[in-house]
Amino acid sequence: MERIVERPAGLDVHKDVVVAEVHLPGGAVEQGSFATTTPGLLVLRDWLVGHGVTRVGIESTGVYWKCVYYMLEDDMEVWLLNARHMRNIPGRKTDVADASWICQLIEFGLVRPSFVPPKPIRELRNLTRYRKAQIEERTRETQRLDKILQDAGVKLSSVASDVLGKSGRAMLRALVDGTTDPEVLADLAIGRLRAKLPALREALTSRFSGHHALLVAAVLSKLDFLDELIGRLSAEIEEAVAPFARQVELLDTVPGIDLRTAQGLLAEFGADMSVFGTASRFASWAAVCPGNHESAGRKRSGRSRKGPRWLAIYLHDAAMGAIRTKNTYLAAQYSRLRPRLGHAKALVATEHSILVSIFHMLTRDQAYHDLGGDYFQRRNDPARQARRLIGQLEALGYHVQAEPAPATP
Repeated sequence: MERIVERPAGLDVHKDVVVAEVHLPGGAVEQGSFATTTPGLLVLRDWLVGHGVTRVGIESTGVYWKCVYYMLEDDMEVWLLNARHMRNIPGRKTDVADASWICQLIEFGLVRPSFVPPKPIRELRNLTRYRKAQIEERTRETQRLDKILQDAGVKLSSVASDVLGKSGRAMLRALVDGTTDPEVLADLAIGRLRAKLPALREALTSRFSGHHALLVAAVLSKLDFLDELIGRLSAEIEEAVAPFARQVELLDTVPGIDLRTAQGLLAEFGADMSVFGTASRFASWAAVCPGNHESAGRKRSGRSRKGPRWLAIYLHDAAMGAIRTKNTYLAAQYSRLRPRLGHAKALVATEHSILVSIFHMLTRDQAYHDLGGDYFQRRNDPARQARRLIGQLEALGYHVQAEPAPATP
C-alpha cells in the first residue's frame, strides 16, 4: 500500500496514561508512554514535534481524548477516530499494539477523522448542554412536587393549570408555613383562578403533614436555584453565541425551532457546513437516514445507527414542534407518512428534512422557505386525483357526476 503520511503518530489514550508510537521515514519506529496531566501532555507534544509528526490519530474513548486533542491541535493535524472503524486482530490486545495499529491506519490513509468543532463552538456546546440538563432536572423536580402533593391529597394540579404560578406558589408557601385551612388557602388565588374558588377549596382539603412540608420546601428551594442557574447560563450563552447571531437567526426561521433549540443545534454541528461536504453526508453523520447493510447481494436491516446523543435530543424537540404547526410542509410531510410508517419513522423523516434544510440554509445564507401545507396536493395532477377519488366513490356504490368549479374573479 502507498504511504499517505510520512511521519504519522498513533495515540492510545487512557485516563492516566497515553501510549504513543511514531513511524519515521526509512522504517524507524519510536514509542513512548506519557502521563495525561498537563505537564505530561506538554512533554508528549514536544516529543511529537521533535519527531516532526504531521498527523496524529487518537481513538475516541469516553472523554479522555479531549485534553490530549486540545493540547495538540495547535501544533499538528489531529484526527479523532471512531473505535468502530479500527478493528484490530483478536488476541493481540495491548496498549502498544493499539498505538501501533492506529499509527498504521493513519499512515496508509485507511480511516477518516470524526468531526470535532472549533474551540468557540466547543465552548458554546458545553454551555448549551449543561443548560439543557438543568432544564430537564427542573422538569423532574416539578414532577416530584406533584407526586408529593398527590401523596398528601392536595389536588391543586387538577384545578390550576400551573401549580408553580403566582397563585400556586402562594398556596404552597402557606402550606409549608403550616396553614392547612382550605378556605384560607383558596383565598390566595388571584386573577382568573378566583373563578374556581369552590373547586380550589375541595382540592386543598388534604392530609398535608410535617414531612410533606419539609419535602415541598426542599423542592421549591431547588426550583428557585435551578431557575437562577438557567438564567445565568442563558446570559452566558447569549454572549458566546453572539459571533454566530446570523446563523441562529436563520435556524430560528425553521418551523418547530425556537431560540433555545437553535442555539443548541448550532452548538452541536457548528456554523461551517463545508466540513460535511453534502447534505446527505450531513444527515448520515447525524444518523437520521436509513442504514446500509448489504451482504452476498442481499439488502439486510436498514436500521439507522446511533448518532450524536445531544443532537438527537434537539432534533427531536424541533421535529415535535414542527409537526404541531399549521399549514407547513413539515407538518404535511409527517401527516402523509405517519399512516404508512408509524410515528417514530415519520418523525425521523421530519428530522431528516429539517437537517437538509439547515444545511442549505447555512451554506447559502438564506432563511427557511416553506413549501406550504398543500405542497403534496399541488404536486399531484388535480385531474388524476379527481379521477381516483371518483373511482373510490363509485366502488362504494355511488353515481358521481363532477364538474369543474367556476373560476373565482
